[in-house]
Amino acid sequence: MMLNFNGTLIAKSEINLSSENRAFKYGDAIFETINILNKRVVFWEDHYFRLMASMRMLRMDIPMSFTLEYLESEILKTIENSLDNNLRVRLTVFRKDGGLYTPVTNEVDFLIEASENTYQTKKEYRIDLFKDFYNYSGLLSTIKTSNRMLNTLASIFMDENDLDNCVLINENKGVVEATNANIFIVKGNEIKTPAVTEGCIKGVARKKVIEILSKNEDYLVTETSISPFEMQKADEVFLTNSIIGIQPVTNYRKKVYNTVIGEKVAASFKLQQITGK
Repeated sequence: MMLNFNGTLIAKSEINLSSENRAFKYGDAIFETINILNKRVVFWEDHYFRLMASMRMLRMDIPMSFTLEYLESEILKTIENSLDNNLRVRLTVFRKDGGLYTPVTNEVDFLIEASENTYQTKKEYRIDLFKDFYNYSGLLSTIKTSNRMLNTLASIFMDENDLDNCVLINENKGVVEATNANIFIVKGNEIKTPAVTEGCIKGVARKKVIEILSKNEDYLVTETSISPFEMQKADEVFLTNSIIGIQPVTNYRKKVYNTVIGEKVAASFKLQQITGK
């Protein structure tokens, strides 16, 4: 699979990022992880508008060429020769080289990478809290920057403890998200997910799931603060992101969850991925 650097396709072995690369030195970059099904960029408009909003928030100059159509065409150009029908693409935008904390320019480069999406929904899925460090609430935490040290440490903890994922908490001890996904909890007919003000990523899959659930009069969907105690009392918990889709959780510490609603939401979400509607 080729890489796409600023519109030019190159082999992975030929990529040449300098020691002054700001994504490397300062985490001065943002990225979108995008699902590709049958050569179609899934939920592309949502990814694109989130990318533009993030660039504006981080004071990156948005090139005139960065239209919805242009970036989609560059993604499709990158995957054109792939034989896989299900791919994951990472689109990274980073400020051009130079400067210390203060950049010499706010102009940007972009890099598109693609690989096969091999994720399979797991029948058993175990999670626990990661309490060593906080995911601080605030607008900056809602952006997918390349500074993912907290997520890395939580993933190491997960690996050391034979877990499938970890739940991050904020400085108020509220649930924020999982290491790589947004989180929903179900109690009766009420379905809650952490509000953006809690510090969670504005997930594209999260947005789609809220839309799906809001159309069903059987459920009351709220974006709010959630305590770890509520997770203990929940009937179900499920995770969402663009690559895994919907992953029901079966175990949280000694708690065993049902997966009925999570599986129903997963079916509706998958249909949206396939049809785009």
